[in-house]
Amino acid sequence: MPNLNNQTFLDKIGIPANLAWGYFGVLIFMMGDGLELAWISPYLVDQGLSVQQAAFLTTSYGVTIAIAAWLSGVLVEAFGPRKTMTAGLVLYLIGHVLFVGLAIPNLNYGLMIPTYAIRGFGYPLFAYAFLVWITYRTPQHQLGTAVGWFWFVFTGGLSVLGAYYSSFAINTIGHIPTMWTAVFWVLVGAFFALIVNRDKFELEEKNSADSKFKELINGITILKREPKVAIAGCVRIVNQASQYAFPLFLPIYLADQGIETTVWLNIWGTIFISNIAFNLIFGYVGDKLGWRNTVMWFGAVGCGFFTLLMFYVPQVFTGNVFLIGTIGMLWGACLAGFVPLSALTPSLVGDGDKGAAMSILNLGAGLCVFVGPALVTLFYDLIGTQGLMWLLAALYFVAAFSTKFLKLPEDQLEGSDKEEAHSVV
Repeated sequence: MPNLNNQTFLDKIGIPANLAWGYFGVLIFMMGDGLELAWISPYLVDQGLSVQQAAFLTTSYGVTIAIAAWLSGVLVEAFGPRKTMTAGLVLYLIGHVLFVGLAIPNLNYGLMIPTYAIRGFGYPLFAYAFLVWITYRTPQHQLGTAVGWFWFVFTGGLSVLGAYYSSFAINTIGHIPTMWTAVFWVLVGAFFALIVNRDKFELEEKNSADSKFKELINGITILKREPKVAIAGCVRIVNQASQYAFPLFLPIYLADQGIETTVWLNIWGTIFISNIAFNLIFGYVGDKLGWRNTVMWFGAVGCGFFTLLMFYVPQVFTGNVFLIGTIGMLWGACLAGFVPLSALTPSLVGDGDKGAAMSILNLGAGLCVFVGPALVTLFYDLIGTQGLMWLLAALYFVAAFSTKFLKLPEDQLEGSDKEEAHSVV
């Protein structure tokens, strides 16, 4: 638990002391929010739903995640982070209570879809609004490390603590009671992030409905005014597209190479332990070596390279779990190389556009949930596993090239000065 009295220590490790309780709150909130993600689909299939129904349920959840991810930044600009995070909490609770209390016990599929979708608005509005808060209230020299810590607590709560807690709770109290405990955890997380966290966030007053509407429109028009933000959003989609594509076809391929599905699941879990650790490392590296360079070389090029190795290494070293797991961990580490994008993107624009820029970046984080599976759906039958791995790798290499254009304003000025000096000579 953070110690707010020891600000020097917090600053040294990259956590803004004024926001430390917010980080802790996001960790606990995401643990509650994500405790069912690893088992809800097979559980509902066991209860009588078809695989297609369970998949469509998850898709409806993903739609609202993408919408809320885009809204998070512009709503912070219009209403402030506390109100935006509170809205996320309320929507999550409404959807969750209806989903668990009414829809699941009666296997009412018609009610499951809208209630689970409403629940999907919760964590993007809560967590991504806090990410915007971080970008406003953190000194630029510390921003890469600060967003690295955000992704550490976000992923640690959603993919690690939620899964481990859930595996314990299901065996102890059962599936439905475990889902009810999520209410307790998200409320605890919100208490720390919204009440114990005393940081002041002040924006220019926007009291009129017209000015608030303009902030929402700004989340779209910024794409035309600041093309670099659009590029950053596309790079963010590529970042995790393979993360949502791999589980659909890679276990089948690896089974043919001597890696059983249960072993693959352990490899997949290990990948994200590596990813969480490197969220911090690459946040720090980004502050030292440059955000753009880190995203380009460690993130995009690294992911492209290890994506190809994840296809070819199992062929050369058939059934070698250790080597394939190592390649997977390196891929997961490079996936974290995109962390500085959350510091780079809002720094591309002026203060008045930071929220809109983060909305586009957050939209990219939501859209990758669709792009990865869509690529598999469209191309798997045409080009097979090898073709898909090359396609995903190519997207990473294109993202690396695109990142060259994400220059900070001061970098562009330096470049202009050098060109002017050269022309004078």
